[in-house]
Amino acid sequence: MGQNTFQIDSKFAQDNRKWHHIDADGKVLGRIATQAAEWLRGKHKRFFTPSVDCGDFVVVTNAAKVKLTGNKIEQKFYFSHSGYAKGAKVTPIKLQMERDPRKIVMLAVKRMLQVNRLRGPQLKRLKVYPGAENPHAALVASAKEGTKNNG
Repeated sequence: MGQNTFQIDSKFAQDNRKWHHIDADGKVLGRIATQAAEWLRGKHKRFFTPSVDCGDFVVVTNAAKVKLTGNKIEQKFYFSHSGYAKGAKVTPIKLQMERDPRKIVMLAVKRMLQVNRLRGPQLKRLKVYPGAENPHAALVASAKEGTKNNG
């Protein structure tokens, strides 16, 4: 007896995308990133399929006010290498927060997603803003009202 399997159509997944909003003001970075990664992959949906990009849009506001636990603000750093000799770059998280706080949230979410062909399209649906203002506020509000009316 074989197991019943169901493969969703990618067009169906695109038509059923919703908008989610996360206000990062005073929230822990890792908790925000795990919630965003789950929504971007679509794991919260009934018809989740690992090989189909069925995730939603995620808007993160107040990225500059995100909180880090422990002593990470002093000890954590980002490492990158150009590939050339002596091409290592070490950026402390404190300096990155001053330069561009959006990158901290973006990297945290990126590193929680699977490394495959779907990660790029999933990350394109992540919108991060340092302040409270964002151009997607109307879409997020309409998505919330739609869920209130439907159930």
